[in-house]
Amino acid sequence: MKSDLPKVFHEILGEPMLTYVLNTVKKLSPLKIMVVVGHQRQLIIDYYKDWPVEFVIQEQQLGTGHAVMQVEPQLKDFSGNVLVLAGDVPLLSEKTLRELIGFHIKNNASATDLTAVLEDAGNYGRIIRKENGEIIKIVERKDASPEELKIREINTGTFCFDKEALFDTLKKVRADNAQKEYYLTDTIEILKNTGLPVFACRAENPSETLGINTKEELIRIEKFLLSNKLTT
Repeated sequence: MKSDLPKVFHEILGEPMLTYVLNTVKKLSPLKIMVVVGHQRQLIIDYYKDWPVEFVIQEQQLGTGHAVMQVEPQLKDFSGNVLVLAGDVPLLSEKTLRELIGFHIKNNASATDLTAVLEDAGNYGRIIRKENGEIIKIVERKDASPEELKIREINTGTFCFDKEALFDTLKKVRADNAQKEYYLTDTIEILKNTGLPVFACRAENPSETLGINTKEELIRIEKFLLSNKLTT
């Protein structure tokens, strides 16, 4: 974002993008909402101090899988499903998240990835899967082959996991990739290799799944929200 601010603290129509995510999550009435914070974390902690959230500190930023690992101690007495969302994907609706959770439970999955089909899959991770929705693997853009880059179904960074499967598998994730990071997406292949069911649940509206990585993308999402307000 070419800024000292944490990415999720950049504003969309006057509100930090993280606010959009948290407002949607609150509608699901989860038992607990946790926000993993790292860079410039005190800004976020102070801003949301009166919100019904718990903060979990990630001292080193070693990837999405590493971020989720930090939450395990807070969930030691919990059994059930864990919804993992990215703070820079602000447009997801309650309906889409409820459909993801319902699909996950219906298929008795160990993990379910919310996916979307885009005209231009760009820098997103690609979904390699069977026709019935079972995932074979997720390939990050930097590690994808030319053939894999032709796939337009992408990983949105939103997942529903069985809690035990999630943390057991995160212990097996290794940082042997171009970025030297622990990818949350690597859990999918590990779960597959241990014979546990993993699925892709495709979002009906791919616009909801758009993430923000640049100021240009932020402006695009602001324009999208403004145009929707004008037509509703």
